Amino acid sequence: MPSFPAPVGSPAGTLSLPGRSGRRLPAVLAALVAVALVASAFGAKDPTTWVLETVWVMVGLPLAILLRHRFPLSGLLCGLLAAHAVVLIVGGHYTYAEVPAGDWVRDGLGLERNPYDRFGHLMQGFVPAILVRELLVRTSPLRGSRWLAPLAVCACLAFSAGFEMLEWLAAVIGGQAADAFLGTQGDVWDTQWDMFCALIGATAALLLLTRPHDRSLTRLGGATTKD
Repeated sequence: MPSFPAPVGSPAGTLSLPGRSGRRLPAVLAALVAVALVASAFGAKDPTTWVLETVWVMVGLPLAILLRHRFPLSGLLCGLLAAHAVVLIVGGHYTYAEVPAGDWVRDGLGLERNPYDRFGHLMQGFVPAILVRELLVRTSPLRGSRWLAPLAVCACLAFSAGFEMLEWLAAVIGGQAADAFLGTQGDVWDTQWDMFCALIGATAALLLLTRPHDRSLTRLGGATTKD
């Protein structure tokens, strides 16, 4: 197991070890996400859209469980991934254009469209930015490099572009049947807005969470060493 950087301002070699509740957190989050995923399948507005939107959870959750001993994730990243999974699950259940919470925001702020899709793409940058950062810090020589943050943002934009290509493929294959998955709501600039939201999300995550992420990595490294 590689060593992790100490939080800024902490004495060298000082590790803050998580308690039992902290070690149970990934399992609790995984269970909650699994329950939410199963529940969301019942009464889903469009079953095909539900599958397309939640497939990332169906793949990511088992993968994280299988690798939990070989490559455990930091507590912060586990929390973010769980939150992102819930966003995807809710969007899959209702379709992004018809999520009730988005309708409330639209009506309350006088917007022209349901903004849940924009929020979903913001999360598409916010959470993967920390995931990419963690992978690079732990598996590459980029820890502490000034290139770490820019490369994390670039990776998120690449993922966002790849997702937009999947939406394009779905539109070509499914035609109007793919409208619920696309969630464009008549906006001809929806693709550009989606990628811009991912850019804003990734940048915000790195600006706001770099130091908390470093502390979370330090706790993870200390707990793994102790075990």
